[in-house]
Amino acid sequence: MTTIISFIFLLGVLIFVHELGHFLAARSVGMRVEKFYLGFNLFGLGLHKKWGDTEYGIGLFPLGGYVKVSGILDESFDDSATGAPYEYQSKKSWQQIWFASAGVIMNFLLAIIIFTIITLKMGIGEVDNSPVIGQVLPDYPAYDTGLVEDDEIISVNGVNINNWDEMTSIIQPIIEEQVIIEWLHDGIILKDSVITKVSENIVSGKVVKVGMIGISKKINLREATIIESVQEGFRRTIFWFLVIVDSIKMLITGEASLKDVGGPIMIAQLTGESVKSGLLSFFNLMAIISINLAFLNILPIPALDGGHIIISLTEGIIRRKLPVKIKLGFQQIGVVLMLLLFVVVMFNDISRLFN
Repeated sequence: MTTIISFIFLLGVLIFVHELGHFLAARSVGMRVEKFYLGFNLFGLGLHKKWGDTEYGIGLFPLGGYVKVSGILDESFDDSATGAPYEYQSKKSWQQIWFASAGVIMNFLLAIIIFTIITLKMGIGEVDNSPVIGQVLPDYPAYDTGLVEDDEIISVNGVNINNWDEMTSIIQPIIEEQVIIEWLHDGIILKDSVITKVSENIVSGKVVKVGMIGISKKINLREATIIESVQEGFRRTIFWFLVIVDSIKMLITGEASLKDVGGPIMIAQLTGESVKSGLLSFFNLMAIISINLAFLNILPIPALDGGHIIISLTEGIIRRKLPVKIKLGFQQIGVVLMLLLFVVVMFNDISRLFN
């Protein structure tokens, strides 16, 4: 039950923030907002209330939301624009782009704010490059050998170690083979052999197999100022955005498989695990998924925000409106692509449950 509630809360916040961006942007340029929904109102099921010109509602299908402005040709395929000044089609291209991109901007801002608050709360981690162990991972050779936190690696295969990078440069090329580790524990020098475990790292957009024994560096936390926290908020948001970009590149080049793509069930599982680890872990996951949501929506795919931006940019460049038939066809292609993506991620999610 905790997993379900936290999952609904996480998605609810992300969707509300995204749609609020569209809503505020529409109001700022004089567009009439006809509907503001959290969740999809399929088959007319859900709660709704009309205030002024806008119908506010909560749909029973929680995996999304929408803001419907007058005169927009979107996935509803409504082409009943009348030319009224408050309609989407009557606005300038930059105003349409502002409306279409506002949800993405809000998701990025949410991630920055969350990462900033987490940094203020936890501090900034400064990585110690000395060969002193910060953490030993269960189910890895180092754990079975008896290595523990604060032990210091002295040598690997007879080579003296001065820093962490020297150690990894020796161990990582050795895959599922024996290495001899010498370390310092409470002033006592110990020595043992371990068989490295194969792991996959992403290096320059490629999956590379490396040997690991299951230890990580020490990270020393220090208090962060407000300015440092904001800088860290931006840095971590950019970092995760680039991780997503690299992931897409790997899908295109074949380095990664569509089987690796997750959907709502995978997100729910991750949400449940993060809640068990504490609120900071939960909100950290929320920030990362918010960046994913922003990235997905900015893609130049019909039916997504990026698709609307492409149409508005095109019309702004050629200084005339595209024919309605072209826009309808563009949206229909987008809906088909999104349905195919949904089928893929749901298949992957269900396959993971059974495996």
